[in-house]
This record gives sequence, structure tokens and C-alpha cells, in this order.
Amino acid sequence: MPTARDVLLDAAHRALVARPWHDVRMVDVAAAAGVSRQTLYNEFGSKDGLARALVRRAADSYLAGVERALGSPGGTGDRLAATAAWTVRAARGNALVRALLTGCWGERLPHPAASVRRSASAVPAQRRADAGSPTSAELLGKVRDRAVAALDEGRPPHDRAALAMVCELALRLALSYALVPPPAGVAGDGVPLVRDVVDRLPDVAA
Repeated sequence: MPTARDVLLDAAHRALVARPWHDVRMVDVAAAAGVSRQTLYNEFGSKDGLARALVRRAADSYLAGVERALGSPGGTGDRLAATAAWTVRAARGNALVRALLTGCWGERLPHPAASVRRSASAVPAQRRADAGSPTSAELLGKVRDRAVAALDEGRPPHDRAALAMVCELALRLALSYALVPPPAGVAGDGVPLVRDVVDRLPDVAA
């Protein structure tokens, strides 16, 4: 059963899809979630706190999808292709994920640099959100490092530097597909191109 926090974040995300963040009102989020405005403030402290939690959840959801893709069956090329496909879907389907990955925050979105007011009495989840979201470079670095660790474990020895380079290249190719739709007749998620890149590099193709 969803927690009050999850219900509130779902309501906040629906509001953000419908209108710019600066037009989203806390009272409307609380009403859409079916809770009191005081419950919303108790959970997040302020609209800035709600924004940080919303952005943090988007980052966590994207990273969880990365873990699933990296754990999918197949070799290096298959799992990197699955990670690329997930990155494209996530960036196209969630403006917050796209902004986290690219660093391009439009006027419609809550900006992660909003002022942080930490409180010793805040709930653990809020203290974690108050720590801030990763920059685009940090997020890509996290995904690259997780990919290297997952793909190198239990496999024939890789050149780890070459593997890290290919993992980052796969991510950046995926982002280019997410941001600029490919021409008609070309696969829209970058998977064939990622597979081709991996297959051409024998040190990481296993």
C-alpha cells in the first residue's frame, strides 16, 4: 500500500506534468493526494522540500531501472543495450530524469539548486532529499561505474578502462537519441548503434 509520502509525490508529479512548477500550489497537491495541507508540510517542510524530494525520487527511479537493465540476461552488448534503451525511455518519459541527465532545467521544472534548510528533526527520507540531487556529470558517472562493476563481475577479464569508456559512450549515445529523434526508419532507442559499438571492441564484447 502506498505511503502518504508516495501519494503526495505522485500528486506533485501529476501537477508538474499539467503546469509549470511555479504555478503548483501546496494546497492543490494536498487536495489531490487526499490529505491535509499540514500533512504535506509535515512530510516535506516546504515547497522547496517537496521539489527536492520529487527530483530525488526521479533520480532513484532512473538508477533502479539501470540496475534492472544491467541485471538482464546476455553478454556485455546485450546489457549495455538494455541500459541504453532504458535511458532513452526514462529521459523521454520523465522531464525530471531528462533534466537530471542533461543538466538542462527549463522554467517549468523545480530546480535542484533550491535553498536547503536542513533540520535535525526532519524524517530520514527528507534529510536524504535535502542532501540534494546529483549533477548530470555525477549521475552519468554513477551509471558508468555501476555498469563497469556489473559487467566486469564474473566475466572474462576486461580492460576496465576500455569498458568504462564504452559504458560512458553507450550512455551518451542513448542521451542523444532521447534528445533528438532519429530519422524515419531508424531504431529510436539507439540499441543497434550501442550493440555495434560494443561488438567492434573485442576487449569488452564478451
